[in-house]
Amino acid sequence: MKKIVPDVLLEKYKSGLGFNLAEALDRLNETFVRADSFNFYTSVAVISSSKIEGESMDVDSYIKHKIQHIEYLPELTEKPNDLFRAYVYAKENRLTGDHFSEAHRILSEHLLPVGGRGIYRQNEMVVMEHKTGRIQFEAAPSHLLETEMGKLWDDTDQLLHADLSLEEIFYYAAFMHLLFVCIHPFNDGNGRAGRLLEKWFLSDKLGPVAWYIQSEQYYYRHVDEYYRNLNRLGVFYEELDYTAADRFLMMLPKALDN
Repeated sequence: MKKIVPDVLLEKYKSGLGFNLAEALDRLNETFVRADSFNFYTSVAVISSSKIEGESMDVDSYIKHKIQHIEYLPELTEKPNDLFRAYVYAKENRLTGDHFSEAHRILSEHLLPVGGRGIYRQNEMVVMEHKTGRIQFEAAPSHLLETEMGKLWDDTDQLLHADLSLEEIFYYAAFMHLLFVCIHPFNDGNGRAGRLLEKWFLSDKLGPVAWYIQSEQYYYRHVDEYYRNLNRLGVFYEELDYTAADRFLMMLPKALDN
C-alpha cells in the first residue's frame, strides 16, 4: 500500500486524457533516432526548467552553447550546466533516494554551499513564484521532512517495481513531481529537482524515449498555469487538498500531445 502518493484522481485522470498515450509515445520514439538527440532535447529541457526558476539565458543561446560549443559568460551557463550534468547522471543511474540526493548535489553546485547540497533543510520555507515574487504556499515543516520524504521514496520504490499501465506511469510521475514540490525538502533547487524526478521516473519505466518528452519546455511555456495549478491545492502543507491536483497532473500528458 502506498504511503503518500494518492490514487484518488486516477480514474478521473484516465478518463480525461483525450488521446492515446501509446500512439503518442510511438510517434516520439520514431522521430528521435539520432545519436545526439539526448543532448539536444536535454539542453532544451534544462534551460526551460532553469528559466522557470528565473535564469536569464535564452533557449536558443543555451542550445548553441551545448550543441555548437559556443562560449558564454560563466554566470549565464554555470547553473544550467550543473542541471545538465544532473540529467546525464539520472540517465546513467537508477532512480533511488541516494541517487537523487547525488543528482541534487550536482545540480546545486552553483546554487548552494557544500553543506546544503543533497541535504534536507533545517529551516521553515515558503515557496515563491520567481516571475512575480508572490508567495505560493508554505512547504512541509522541517521536522516532517525525513518522514515525508521517506514515504515518497518508499512509494517510488514500490511503483518502480510495479506492473503499471501507461496511464498509471504518467499519473504517478506527475504526482511524485507535485508532492516533491509541495514538500520542498532542500534549501534551493527544488523546482529543478522535481521536474527531473518526474522525468527520471518516466525513464526508468519507459526507457530512453522518456528523455525526449518535452515536459520542462511545456511547463515553461505555460508557467502561469503551472503555478496556478499548484496554487489550487491550498497554502499550508498539512492542509493541502490533493483532490484539486487534476489540472496539474494533466500538464504532463499535454506536453506529449502538444
